[in-house]
Amino acid sequence: MVEILSLNHITFTYDLDQPEVKNAVEDVSFTVNQGEWIAIVGHNGSGKSTIAKIINGLLFPQSGQVTVFGESMNEENLWDIRSKLGMVFQNPDNQFVGATVQDDVAFALENNGVPYEEMVSRVENALVQVKMDGFMNHEPQHLSGGQKQRVAIAGALALRPNLLILDEATSMLDPQGRREVLDIVQQLREETGLTVLSITHDLEEAILADRLLFMNGGKKFAEGQPSEIFGLGDQLIELGLDLPFSMKMARLLQQQGVQLIGTHMSERELVEDIWISNFKK
Repeated sequence: MVEILSLNHITFTYDLDQPEVKNAVEDVSFTVNQGEWIAIVGHNGSGKSTIAKIINGLLFPQSGQVTVFGESMNEENLWDIRSKLGMVFQNPDNQFVGATVQDDVAFALENNGVPYEEMVSRVENALVQVKMDGFMNHEPQHLSGGQKQRVAIAGALALRPNLLILDEATSMLDPQGRREVLDIVQQLREETGLTVLSITHDLEEAILADRLLFMNGGKKFAEGQPSEIFGLGDQLIELGLDLPFSMKMARLLQQQGVQLIGTHMSERELVEDIWISNFKK
C-alpha cells in the first residue's frame, strides 16, 4: 500500500499562553493509504475540525510531523501540497464564487494557471463525474443543497487531487441530498480509486469508510473498521457518540425477544438478519 498522508504524534493547542487550557489535539497519529476511505468521527470539541485544519495547512502543530505525499509539510511546500488536495466544506454556499456552475468549477483551475482548452475539458469531465453536466450554465444559488455540494465536489475533482477531504460536507444537507453526495463519492472511488478522508458526525457516512478514527477529548480513542468501532456500543454512547440507526433498532428488537445474530451496520443487514433468524425455514 502507498501511504499518502501521515500524522505522527501531532499536538496542537490554541492558547500557548495559558498552560491550563487543554490541548485541542494531543499526540495523535494515523495514516491514510492510497485508495482508502478514512472517516474521523467524534462529538463536538473532540478535535476533528482541528485535525482537518492541520492537514490542510491552516494550522501547524506545536509538536509532531505531518507528511503528505512523502513530504513533511512546512511553509515552503504548503501551497504545492494544497494543489494536490481537494477540499469540500460544510456549507457549499461559502465556496461559490462563479456566476454559473461551470464558472465556479473553473475558478481554481484559472488561479492555478491551467491552459484554457485543458480547463474546459477538466470542467466538463468533473461535472459529468458528479452528474451535473446538464447544469453547466445554471446559477449555483438556484440549485438544491445536494446539487450545490456535488458542484463543490466537481470543483475539487477538476484539480485532479490525490486526496479528497470532506470536512462535514454532508452536515447541512437533507437526507436526499446527503444520499446523493455519498452515492457520488462511492461511485468515484469504485471508478477512479479516489482516496477520501471525511471528517464527519454523520454515522451513515462513517459506516461507508474502510477505517474509522474515533476522537475523544483531542485524543485518538480508537481506530478500526466501522464494525469494530461501533461494536464498542455503550462505551461510545458514554463518550457522546451515537450508534447507527440499524444498530439501535437491533438492540430494541433484541430487548423484545427477537433473535438476531449479525452486526447490523446497515438497514439491509438488519432486515436480512431478521428474515434469516426468524422466518426462513
